[in-house]
Amino acid sequence: MLKMAVLVSGGGTNLQAIIDSITNGTITNAEISVVISNNANAYALERARKHGIEARCISPKEYETREAFNKALLAAIQSYGVDLVVLAGCLVVIPEIMVKAYPNRIINIHPALIPSFCGTGYYGLKVHEGVLKRGVKVTGATVHFVDEGTDTGPIILQKAVEVKEGDTPEILQRRVMEEAEWVIMPKAIDLIANDKIEVVDGLVRSR
Repeated sequence: MLKMAVLVSGGGTNLQAIIDSITNGTITNAEISVVISNNANAYALERARKHGIEARCISPKEYETREAFNKALLAAIQSYGVDLVVLAGCLVVIPEIMVKAYPNRIINIHPALIPSFCGTGYYGLKVHEGVLKRGVKVTGATVHFVDEGTDTGPIILQKAVEVKEGDTPEILQRRVMEEAEWVIMPKAIDLIANDKIEVVDGLVRSR
């Protein structure tokens, strides 16, 4: 059974998609051991508690330095003996010590088709604002492993979403969530939980 820690910062819609997918059997052989947020007011923590999942807040504000926070976050995750760390709308920059502790065992969902509209400064609504400003016709979402860079790790899954006339960043964000994020994140977890993929020479391959 794959044990997961899910890291969140806000409402937790991707967390809910994961919980629902475990419940309905879309994700097999996996369970959430803990949900951790850097934000004590994140509704994601309430979602976790409603489903009987341990929910914790570990905030940078509680530590004198970023290094101290990073160490505390890593120690907390390691204390649950998890196999996979899932970033589901987590706005914390993942420290190098965590990447080294969990090589190819941290996954992230990004609301665009990497390598487009990704990297430093592209998060949340800013991604969709960038898409609309550029005038592209197709956007989407990407699930990837996390490495030392920003949105540069091996890509696991991508799904395209149409950009429609009259879209606002908020409308586009919702469509990308519903049509792509909530579909490919659970699918990626299921692939990992059932040992169906591996990373070879920096690329994800099917086993």
